[in-house]
Amino acid sequence: MSYLESLRVFTRVVELGSITSGGRDLRLTPAVASKRIKELEKHLGVRLFNRTTRSLTPTEAGKLFYAEAKKVLESIEDAEAVVSQFSEAPRGVIRVTAPLGVGRRIIAPLVPGFVEDYPATEIRMRMSDRKVDILADGLDVAFFIGTPHDSTLKMRKIANCARVLCAAPAYLERHGTPQVPEDLLTGHNCLLLRYPRSPEYFWTLDTPEGPRKLEVSGKYDADDSDVLTNWALDGHGIVNKPRFDVAAHLRSGALVEVLRDTPPEPTIFGCLYPHRKLQDPKIRLFVDHAVKHGLAAFRRSEAGS
Repeated sequence: MSYLESLRVFTRVVELGSITSGGRDLRLTPAVASKRIKELEKHLGVRLFNRTTRSLTPTEAGKLFYAEAKKVLESIEDAEAVVSQFSEAPRGVIRVTAPLGVGRRIIAPLVPGFVEDYPATEIRMRMSDRKVDILADGLDVAFFIGTPHDSTLKMRKIANCARVLCAAPAYLERHGTPQVPEDLLTGHNCLLLRYPRSPEYFWTLDTPEGPRKLEVSGKYDADDSDVLTNWALDGHGIVNKPRFDVAAHLRSGALVEVLRDTPPEPTIFGCLYPHRKLQDPKIRLFVDHAVKHGLAAFRRSEAGS
């Protein structure tokens, strides 16, 4: 098993770009992860990485070995998944990712209940508002709010997700309340979720004439959606958020919905996972658990309760 563990370390180091990150993902210290890589290089008789003080990149041999090692590990996972169907107790690690807001409010609270039902499983959850590559990052399940475009992945829809434009009363008193979509383009600070390759440089509003795409702008942006909410609560601008994420603030009056007649286009709250994961009982069970309990939690959040 030590050789297989070395393969796992090697593939995660390639995917995450550093020995520290690869080791951490597998709950290993950098020293242990580095030792595994060195043992693998000694066994193969080739150097797998080019190392400098600032970067770690696979050599040509490392790239070729990664492609084949990935196939080996996936074949082992598939074999274990087939056998696990004969067991009443699914086991193993499930790697999950979710956007910060939905991850904190909806998905994370569901994890302990699943592990209590299936104690031989482990959930490793990573949350980020940045776009993730499920296959490259070695993820099993990725929750999302938006419109997925990757047709190679399996999708389970949890709910339609209404979005709202809102701001604090203090901000609207200072800058006025927008009456038509065009008002967002002049004199208003739009709080934007931005990160490399972010799709949210435009806000698309649902108007009687059809979708209207607006190239809005603001004085500051962030890659954390909760930061945007806090800025809005502090009276610094207008934010475009899923309704469930700000429902409690709308209910309390801390935030006020604007442009009710032309709201942002609704999106989807759901999850994605690779087709090959369908045969793994623990993945199917986790997705079923998340869809069932996540929908109830989502509805409660939308109601502001």
